Amino acid sequence: MVTNDSSRTYEPVRGGEGVTEIPRLVIAAPSSGSGKTTVATGLIAALTAKGFVVSPHKVGPDYIDPGYHALAAGRPGRNLDPWLVGEELIVPLLMHGASGADIAVIEGVMGLFDGATSPDGAGSYSAGGSSPAGAPSGMGDFASTAHVARLLDAPVVLVVDVSGQGRSVAALVHGFMSYDTRLRIGGVILNRVGSPRHERICRDALAETGIPVFGAIPRTDVAVTPSRHLGLVPPAERRAEAVSAVAEVGELMAATCDLEALVRLARGASRLSGPAWTPRDAIGGALDRVVAGGGAIGAVDGETCVVAVAGGKAFTFGYAEQAELIEAAGATVAVFDPLSEESLPAGTRALVLPGGFPEVYAAELSANEPLRRVVAAFSGPIVAECAGLLYLCRELDGRPMCGVVDATASMTGKLTLGYRSAVAVRDSLLTREGERYHGHEFHRTSVTPADDSEPLFRWRGGADGYGGPRLAASYLHLHWAGSPHMATRLVSHARH
Repeated sequence: MVTNDSSRTYEPVRGGEGVTEIPRLVIAAPSSGSGKTTVATGLIAALTAKGFVVSPHKVGPDYIDPGYHALAAGRPGRNLDPWLVGEELIVPLLMHGASGADIAVIEGVMGLFDGATSPDGAGSYSAGGSSPAGAPSGMGDFASTAHVARLLDAPVVLVVDVSGQGRSVAALVHGFMSYDTRLRIGGVILNRVGSPRHERICRDALAETGIPVFGAIPRTDVAVTPSRHLGLVPPAERRAEAVSAVAEVGELMAATCDLEALVRLARGASRLSGPAWTPRDAIGGALDRVVAGGGAIGAVDGETCVVAVAGGKAFTFGYAEQAELIEAAGATVAVFDPLSEESLPAGTRALVLPGGFPEVYAAELSANEPLRRVVAAFSGPIVAECAGLLYLCRELDGRPMCGVVDATASMTGKLTLGYRSAVAVRDSLLTREGERYHGHEFHRTSVTPADDSEPLFRWRGGADGYGGPRLAASYLHLHWAGSPHMATRLVSHARH
């Protein structure tokens, strides 16, 4: 059985052969809304402006923050999520992303110790810091910022929103430092400071505890991005404004924080051991597992195998490793924009429709009738996640879509959010019956099928998805580094 089991543990090993020095920092906070994204993005931008090559990373399944990190760093933002890929891949994936970099900056998720809440995936990773009613506990801080910081043996910088408090900030920080002594909290950055006097009160209180203060950011209108129904607006939807905002927060960090002290803290991180993750090695292992499981590996036919991946403003949710794995499996990735292009890239043999915000662009997607007809008639394999599933439906909010999936989709007032431990109910393009996948669900839409056909996935309290020999479409977001056989199966089908 193929599974991305996250019950395994990884302990960094110091010294000896195969060790790598990667200066690194984890930017964390006591709670959501404290300013982690602004501080992390600003730090990446400020260090890049000073000539550092910065490797940006994000804890958790978030797609939007890494987009801003990428603008600040000039290289891909990458995710580190033990739930999606397993603990043992966190260090190798960091090493892969940080290759050639001077420093890695890792933005945390929610509060420092907030992570998955249910051992079977019925619980939630919540961007708002709360769990669904009735969600069971029992996972400790698995998949939290603290968990990832321990796996990386990385120093933590705590971003504290001090609005509404003075000396109490010292008690708050002291509590976080003493709660888990396995963590190294190297210091704090004060955010939303009201005045010079307010800053002095906070600094004096923290000085009594010996906790370093790396900066004090005043209350300001500077922010990385506006928000809407699913959180921050992706940078691809507001490129010019996003570039300007990232530069502005970089200047703010440079003016208010001790960058040299932060770099010294990062350079004090221990060396990491073991090989970096590589897509080629991952695909090699996936080929072995697919063959052992009785899967077919398509013969190379000498022609270029193009996998078209939807992009543009409507399809912005994707992990960088997915394209790397597809290319390692022997295909060429070609990105296209369903909002403006009326045909698929030349030579397309497979189609990947990632997540994003098709509900925001439903009118434009529907208006591009030539491309909808091409997708409806496409006979090659199709993979779709969340937004991609909506695009494949017959209609979305009453507007015609591609009709590959016999279902209708619509916006709802309900947020569906959480980690899922899903079992494949049947074979499909990417799955085999009985395989388990660790994924994440995040949407405010619903899909109503035309019949009661068997779903692709089931998990405790839920089911979802549509699958067949050339189709795998569901709301479930999967990180392909945790299941590299998906790239192998996709390319294999594309070559047939």
